[in-house]
Amino acid sequence: METLGKYFIFLGKLFVNTENFKTYFKLTMDECVNIGINSIFLVSLVSFFMGAVTTIQTAYNLISPLIPNYVISLVVRDMTILELAPTIIGVIYAGKVGSSMSSGLGTMRISEQIDALEVMGINSTSYLVLPKILGSLITYPVLVILSGLLNIVGGYLAGTLTGEITPFEYIYGIRYEFNDYTVTFALIKSFVFAFLVSSISSFKGYYTTGGALEVGKASTAAVTQSVIAILLADYLLAQLLL
Repeated sequence: METLGKYFIFLGKLFVNTENFKTYFKLTMDECVNIGINSIFLVSLVSFFMGAVTTIQTAYNLISPLIPNYVISLVVRDMTILELAPTIIGVIYAGKVGSSMSSGLGTMRISEQIDALEVMGINSTSYLVLPKILGSLITYPVLVILSGLLNIVGGYLAGTLTGEITPFEYIYGIRYEFNDYTVTFALIKSFVFAFLVSSISSFKGYYTTGGALEVGKASTAAVTQSVIAILLADYLLAQLLL
């Protein structure tokens, strides 16, 4: 409870004694590049092969002649939008971006750079952390959209090249009884996951104490707690919104 209370106080400090808009805009754009652009390759690679594997495994399990082939792409579509794109990529995002945020702030803490900002009268919490959270909220939903697209493209190529499903059947299954609310649900999850990963990772890094060893421990704790928070939020959002 003490840590939870400290976390909410930490979030409250983000909006106290803030800098001007120009400063935050520049810092946020820098974070968008560090968080989003630098994650595109990993997200694209994982998403493409995740879609391909999902298609092949779904086709392998649907062996009944009573089940039409287009069900394969229908399953891939729903799995991608509801779970694979926002949640699995969220876990990868926590591992890559969350650990980077935590270790970066932890290094600044033990090298007394954060203390120097406080001495100059700058709210270090708002100056260092708020752009990271804003950058995460801007870029992670875009990564989720990219992931969903590449999942479906990867499934299309894997299914058609192996002969498990024809191109017409795959496209038909993608379109069959499509519910556009699932996309809205996936984007809601992406915003929540982006906030959780960035805020928890920044919190763990900001309050690092000790030396280089503690920076590594804080980074590990940030990833672990971010993943747990993602899974809990995933269940709660599914229970509330579906």
